[in-house]
Amino acid sequence: MSHRPAPLTIRMHPADNVAIVANDGGLPAGTALPDGLVLREPVPQAHKVALVDIPADTAVRRYDVAIGYALKDIPAGSWVHERLLRMPEARELDGLPIATRRTAPLPPLEGYTFEGFRNPDGSVGTRNILAITTTVQCVAGVVDFAVARIKAELLPKYPNVDDVVGLEHSYGCGVAIDAPDAIVPIRTLRNISLNPNFGGEVMVVSLGCEKLQPERLLPPGSIPIVDERNVADVGTSAEPALDVVCLQDERHVGFMSMIESIMRTAEEHLERLNARRRETVPAAELVVGVQCGGSDAFSGVTANPAVGFATDLLVRAGATVMFSEVTEVRDGIDQLTARAIDAGVAEAMIAQMAWYDAYLQRGQVDRSANTTPGNKKGGLSNIVEKAMGSIIKSGTAPISGVLAPGEKLKQKGLIYAATPASDFICGTLQLAAGMNLHIFTTGRGTPYGMAECPVIKVATRSELAQRWHDLMDVDAGRIATGDATIEDVGWELFHLMLDVASGRRKTWAEHWKLANALVLFNPAPVT
Repeated sequence: MSHRPAPLTIRMHPADNVAIVANDGGLPAGTALPDGLVLREPVPQAHKVALVDIPADTAVRRYDVAIGYALKDIPAGSWVHERLLRMPEARELDGLPIATRRTAPLPPLEGYTFEGFRNPDGSVGTRNILAITTTVQCVAGVVDFAVARIKAELLPKYPNVDDVVGLEHSYGCGVAIDAPDAIVPIRTLRNISLNPNFGGEVMVVSLGCEKLQPERLLPPGSIPIVDERNVADVGTSAEPALDVVCLQDERHVGFMSMIESIMRTAEEHLERLNARRRETVPAAELVVGVQCGGSDAFSGVTANPAVGFATDLLVRAGATVMFSEVTEVRDGIDQLTARAIDAGVAEAMIAQMAWYDAYLQRGQVDRSANTTPGNKKGGLSNIVEKAMGSIIKSGTAPISGVLAPGEKLKQKGLIYAATPASDFICGTLQLAAGMNLHIFTTGRGTPYGMAECPVIKVATRSELAQRWHDLMDVDAGRIATGDATIEDVGWELFHLMLDVASGRRKTWAEHWKLANALVLFNPAPVT
């Protein structure tokens, strides 16, 4: 006779009138919960059960927030899902609390270090990578071919270089290059080229006839001067030379001539990168991007709270943490503006929300489009519920800065980096900001990975962590079963970040070399 585990539900706040089912496989109709409530129907794992009778038009509360309003009477013990709820209207962007949450500063966290690559501009890389920037999508096939040969023929000669990546994208020509919003993809690609994991080595492959010319992508003054090797031989000019291979250059006779030119240029950069060595640096040099994808109702219970605890540890250590995804925080904007360090930061967040509201309106969509079929299958009824679980990744520290899409970091602390919620657009924009380590939580599962930056994957459920044992780095599902606390997993993540940043451990995404092309956020029209 098989033994069925005791029913387990999780209620996020005493004022909530729903709880989620934690048991693998859900619970069948007739199950008696510890408080005596009997389920009227089967409730899948991560989905909500009504703890009391909820009359029609009454708020359904989770996280002590109205995540929706009942479309009809919902008896206690019923399965509460998105088809039973009317989504609340979005919070207006005026009358918000501005820098009102004053909490005692968290004590500094001292003595933690990692082994990183110190760059001449003062930034620190967690990897030592040669990145080949592309100005236009037309050169992607050539760069792919060249990178494969560089990895096979050149990289083994330079053991201190971790990888070679082509910064490929679908931008550069056939776009309204002078449109006001064109600055977003252009500065994104520019700032990615200067990411700390690339060691200050800037190499560009251009076609020649594209709208996004190399000098427009990386204009004078945009490349930090590394040393005398980067200074153009033009008298006393202190501007670094832009290292460009142009495929339409008349010196290239045939395809292989292009490839050989790219390889010769790449080898010069590889030699310099290979001379670099890791050195002990404080944990304050970490620039961590946090993100979630393939979320479920456990995201806000296990993985994201653990990441939030680790976020607080990082901020206490003097590091930088970015959280993002406009539509996934929009419904909690009042929580965020209250945590702003001052009125200027609060107003900057509001401006980013307003810009994105207008962007969605131009596309004739609204925030309800965010929640995916997988999110709903994982128990998330709508974007309001999803937002409450997403914000928790940011921890409790004051928000000290705001970045518009594609902008580069200029300060430390907890930063709101405005991005769309799409996984790879968000990751691309965080790379542009200067991210050197990425934390990605998932409940439904996704093989997300980035070639430019190590990605630590955190599973919200133990079932996913066990089933995808060679894709997930951390099992946060232990929090739901009581086998670990949020603090336990948060500290585990913090130490894992230091090990991964030091190169002592590789993530599963690195092991399998999971990587997608960059996805540039391009709100400018196509011509």
